[in-house]
Amino acid sequence: MNFTLKQFSLGTSLLALACALPAAQAADFEDYARVINVQPQVEQINMPRQECRTEYETIQRPQERSNSGGIIGGIAGGLLGSQVGGGNGRIAAAAAGALTGAIVGDRMDNNNQQGGYDSRPIRQCRTVDSWQTRTNGYAVTYEYNGRTYTSVMPYDPGSRLRLHVSLTPRP
Repeated sequence: MNFTLKQFSLGTSLLALACALPAAQAADFEDYARVINVQPQVEQINMPRQECRTEYETIQRPQERSNSGGIIGGIAGGLLGSQVGGGNGRIAAAAAGALTGAIVGDRMDNNNQQGGYDSRPIRQCRTVDSWQTRTNGYAVTYEYNGRTYTSVMPYDPGSRLRLHVSLTPRP
């Protein structure tokens, strides 16, 4: 089969026309609109956090009593009292010496042991509100072809907004 140049040109033209026909019917294109206003859409979010501090409480330490001073004083007083007097007087003097020695010994032993003060840490915590402002989009008002439109977008488009325009004929 021999093709002539005329037949080749005709085939090429038909092929180009077939490819261009859908493109001629397509009404999708890119264009730009003028941005009139951009308003951030914000929301307040509470992110509570815990604040803690340590305070010190003063507590009184109780006095610790000892019996050893009274016992030793009683024995020493009894021995000293038994050295005084004779007969029943000696027994009475020993008893009085033991009693006096016990009292003096107890006071001497326990007067130096006073109660004191200690401090203990107390951790105090509380929850504090922490409000934060977060932008969750932008209300964009723009003008295209003499009409005004508004759309919420995830970013600030600046002064121009790129549009994808799609025209569809109505029946």
